[in-house]
Amino acid sequence: MNGSNLPAVIPLSTASELATAACLRAGANAASAESLVQATLSAARFGPKGMGFPHLMDYLDALRQGRIDGHAEPLIAYPLPTVIRADARRGIAQLGFDRAFDDLCQRARASGTALFTQRNSYTAGELGYYVRRLAAQNFVGLAVANGPPLMAAAVGGPRVYCTNPLAFGAPLGAGHKPLVIDQAASATAFVNIAQAARERRSIPEGWAIDASGQPTTDAESAVQGALLPFGGYKGANIALLVEVLAAGLSAASWSIDAPAFNEGENSPNSGLTVVALAPLDPDFAPRLSAQLERLSSLGVAVPSQRAAHADPVDDSIEISPALLAQLECRADMRSAAAKSR
Repeated sequence: MNGSNLPAVIPLSTASELATAACLRAGANAASAESLVQATLSAARFGPKGMGFPHLMDYLDALRQGRIDGHAEPLIAYPLPTVIRADARRGIAQLGFDRAFDDLCQRARASGTALFTQRNSYTAGELGYYVRRLAAQNFVGLAVANGPPLMAAAVGGPRVYCTNPLAFGAPLGAGHKPLVIDQAASATAFVNIAQAARERRSIPEGWAIDASGQPTTDAESAVQGALLPFGGYKGANIALLVEVLAAGLSAASWSIDAPAFNEGENSPNSGLTVVALAPLDPDFAPRLSAQLERLSSLGVAVPSQRAAHADPVDDSIEISPALLAQLECRADMRSAAAKSR
């Protein structure tokens, strides 16, 4: 038996089966379920913990309540030789990216660079997922996304931006994890505030303001208020940059106009833009790998593929017992999951 604070370790196949069943039961078709599950497993293994199975619960709620059309088929267009433009049609962002991925890579190889931009989706999830996939194909990748307003530009201001994250990825050669930088323009991710509120924990100063615009360390007050950008106006400038690239290029909703991601029946109409760059130097990957090793030897904290976690075992995954119970309930497969453990 696991202690209450110890994670459960289950086979990847079981995690995939449970997540797929939960998606299908919530209203996703097979294609949307497959895309969402692959992104969830990737986030759970390699990304921030909160962006894996905890965030999947947001997707399941959105499917049930109509914020995601689980049967939407993305509309893909090619307005320019190296530009792919998608309309997710109120579906998930990951499916549109999946549908365009092979073309994006082919066009980037042929021209040195290619751009994918998409509107009208639910929130994009863990951005590291998109650049990890490009790095696996030996591309340098940049991804940006926006969503409903969660962040003020400064203390005392209203919500005007989402967390507006950006992710960067680069290959380091065969046998090496790619370099992945994935961070929000906010001082922290909203999932961290929400988790602290559920656990009745305080949050650090500088993370958020309350509903009256005053700085707060109370997580529940922060949920009702707004996140703050990292680094003051510099973080706010990054958020604006992401807003222009994600919502401006795609014609998605500006964050301030986007419907909520966690209530109602309307899609957030989030924007996602992903750029693939083909390195021209054949020694790019080993040169970068050597440079990162040199920086690390000098005490520089170099992001790794899974900065906050130990390397995952290839055929298993960790999940909290409480979250596993929720997933089994959502999948209506409690007995099947129990037999596999």
